[in-house]
Order: sequence, then structure tokens, then C-alpha cells
Amino acid sequence: MKKNLALLPILFGFFVMGFSDIIGTVMNQVKAECGLSPALAGFLPAMIFIWFFLISIPTGIACNRYGRKNMVLASLAVTAAAMFVPLAANAERWWLYAFSFALLGIGNTIIQAALPALMSNVVPQDQLTSRISFGQFVKALCAALTPVFVYLTATALGNWKLLFPLYGAMTLLAAVWLAFTHVDREPVSAAGKGVGRSFADALGLLCDPYILAMAGGIFFSVAADVGFGLAIPDYLRDAFKVDVNKAGMGPTAYFVAKTLGAFLGAFIFAKISPARCFPWSAALGALGTAGIFFCPDPTSFLVCVFVAALGLANTFGMCMGLAINRLPEKTNEVSALVVMAISGGGVVSIALGAVQQRFGANGITCVLLVCLAYLLSLGVFAAAKRTRRE
Repeated sequence: MKKNLALLPILFGFFVMGFSDIIGTVMNQVKAECGLSPALAGFLPAMIFIWFFLISIPTGIACNRYGRKNMVLASLAVTAAAMFVPLAANAERWWLYAFSFALLGIGNTIIQAALPALMSNVVPQDQLTSRISFGQFVKALCAALTPVFVYLTATALGNWKLLFPLYGAMTLLAAVWLAFTHVDREPVSAAGKGVGRSFADALGLLCDPYILAMAGGIFFSVAADVGFGLAIPDYLRDAFKVDVNKAGMGPTAYFVAKTLGAFLGAFIFAKISPARCFPWSAALGALGTAGIFFCPDPTSFLVCVFVAALGLANTFGMCMGLAINRLPEKTNEVSALVVMAISGGGVVSIALGAVQQRFGANGITCVLLVCLAYLLSLGVFAAAKRTRRE
């Protein structure tokens, strides 16, 4: 019972984790306010994702030394600070958005590395992938609500940036809730005694082809998420001439589908092996993405986006859960290593900005198909590995 209660603030932490998806939703507003070119606008998301490359493994080391719960609390403090910076921004201060997104990236890196590991403190190993998928459902719920909040603050309150202090208050609430909830500290054997060797140990895990493949899966899963978040409003505006504010609501279809898919995945993975589901999930995502090329109107486009999102909904959770279950005695190191691959979102956001400027909306879709092709190959690989073990 106590462990079930401890799971609740951890799940709320997944909601805060979803704040990283805010950038795809608000980029239209930031571009309009600051007069940014597509290439420069594509650079801003990198301010979030570069930190996944730089500090993920140090976060794993810090989890060993200070504990997973303390690192999650630190991440919430940094995220709260990030949420109050944009209120000072105006058309001449686009760099304040960059600073805010950098703080958000630091906080999000720490929470993504520490929170799934902390979840393993209160969840049995055989249920970890299912619970991570449920956490991804909570994260997707945040992402689905964000475009609605942006629209309401822009239209009803006259200032879309009021979204930031709202999310800042939620972050502080999450920190207080977790701080006053007892979570058993991970045992010494799980935390690892060789703290000084953790960096080398984590990088050494890439020698395991399975861990390397799953890290690649995280890279392309997050890249696809960022790509859809950035591409949907621009596609609606450029290809179908939808009003900019209504186009900004477009990602809602994607994130609602991800929310539904992650919710279903939490129950499916409790009964069926994630490795068995992986190739079918990725194939659905690829089918929906390819269908975008043949859409004659906004409705059919959003239907394809919905189908693609259903397929992508659980790829992150499956990669994370399968990687941790591969080496449960090195949970901190594995979690930090695969989270480092989230930097793929920044790489692809820069590529998308350049591709969009040169080739338009269809160029963006081609980049997304590359991401789905890898995930489909990874799904086949994971299923084959499972079959051999059986």
C-alpha cells in the first residue's frame, strides 16, 4: 500500500516531464513575437536537448551518490525556475526564451534520467515497462493539454505566456508532494559502490549491442516526437492555409493519440511482452506517417497524424523498460545512458529547420519516415531477440 502511494507523486513527476514538449507547441508564438527564421527557430529546441547529451551520465553518477529521489527534487527546482523566465521576454529578447529552454532542458534531463530509475524503487521488475508506459501516458496527457492551454491563455487572457507560471506552480506542487512522500532508498547494490567508475561503466554499456540499439531507439523516438510537434502547425499553415492560432492546436491530435496509446500500452504490457508488441507498434507509426503524403485536406492529415501517434506512443517506454530489464543491477547507468540519446530531438529539430526552409512540409515528412524506419527495424530486432531466448 505504501509503495502504491509513493507511486502517485512519481507519476505526477511524469506530468512535469511533459513540459519539455511545450516548445513544439509554442514555437509559432515565439517565431511571430521574435521574427525568427525557420533555421533559427529550429535552433531553439536544441537548447533543451543538448543537455541530454552533456549531463545524462553525470546525473546517473549523482543518483549513485545522492539518491534518485534527491535528484528528482533537484530537477523540479530547476524546471520551476525555467517556467518563470519567459514572462520577462519581449520581441527584442528572444535569447530569454533560449535561456528558459536551456534551464528546462537541464531540469528535464535530470528528471528523465532519475525518475524511471526511482520508479524501479517502488515497482517490481516485471511490471516496470508497464508502469513506465503509464508514466508516458501521464506525460502525453500534459502534452495534449498544452496546446489547449496556449490557445486559452492567448484568447481568453490575452497573453499566451501565462502558461509558463501555471506550469511553474504545478512543478512546485510536484516537488512538495514528492519531498513529503517516503520512498525507500535504493540498496547499495543497486546504487553501486564504484561511483568514480560510473561514467566509464555507463559508456561501456554501449558495447552491448542490445543496449546500443535501445539507445538508438530513444534517439529516434524522441526525434519523431519533436518532429511532429514542430511539423504539424507548419504543415497545416503552409500546406492547407490554416490560421496560425488554429494551426497551433494541431499537435493536440498527435498528443491525444499518444495519450490514448500510452494508456492502452500500460495494460497491454502487463499481459504481453513489450518486445512482441514493438514491431507492430512501429509499423503502425510508419503507416500513419507515410499516409501524410497522400492527404488532400486538414482532416485526413490529422487522421494520419493520429494513427502515427498511436504507433509511436509506447516506443520510448518500451526502449527504456527493455534496456533497464536487460541490466537491472545497473539501473542508474542504463537509465542515464539511454536518456543521453534524447539529444536526438535537438539534432533532428535543427535538421528539420534546414529541411523545411529548403524543401517545405514534405521534406519534414521524409525526415520523420527515417525515424520510423529505424524504430521498425528495432522492433523486429527486439522481437527476434525475445524469440531466441524463448
